[in-house]
Amino acid sequence: MELTERQLKIIEIVKQEGPITGEHIAEKLNLTRATLRPDLAILTMASILEARPRVGYFYSGKTPEKAVVEKMKKLKVGEVKSVPMVVNENCSIYDAIVTMFIEDVGTLIVVGDDSKLEGVISRKDFLKNTMGGQDIHKLPVGVIMTRMPNVVVAYPEDSVWLAARRLLNHEVDCLPVVRPLEEGSDNLEVLGRFTKTNIAQLFVELGEE
Repeated sequence: MELTERQLKIIEIVKQEGPITGEHIAEKLNLTRATLRPDLAILTMASILEARPRVGYFYSGKTPEKAVVEKMKKLKVGEVKSVPMVVNENCSIYDAIVTMFIEDVGTLIVVGDDSKLEGVISRKDFLKNTMGGQDIHKLPVGVIMTRMPNVVVAYPEDSVWLAARRLLNHEVDCLPVVRPLEEGSDNLEVLGRFTKTNIAQLFVELGEE
């Protein structure tokens, strides 16, 4: 996030004299309160400044970078997840490869007839198994996929930060976003997917803000 010269001056004033009202900040810069309103709104939304009614603005101590990290910790996976790309476990490897390239994704989520999460399959899985001379038109993806319970997942209420850590720690490109089919059940329903692309898009959006 790149701040303007005026926004940097506002931060310095608030650091030195906060809490301070918007009117007093405007006086120090020889500007009207209305002129400063957009700048104050940006700095407040970025969590660099905080505002309290009848008190004024004060410096939060957060840099723009820290503010972005904080937003990622507050944002939930359910707010940024993508539509899941799923195939049935009985789908042939050939058809799954075609689906992967048509949809332009790196991982497919495999479900059973009841839409229950059964596993995931990646480009690496396809590459390893298509080089073995097997008939990929007849072999189902269920034979080569990573099966539950060995699939790393995310839940809608997880923070984006936590989900991003799981992607890195487990060296995967996609997390199925799930919820239990029934309370207390180990069977999971697929709601979406969380990927490295979601993280990249989020950084771009936060940067533009």
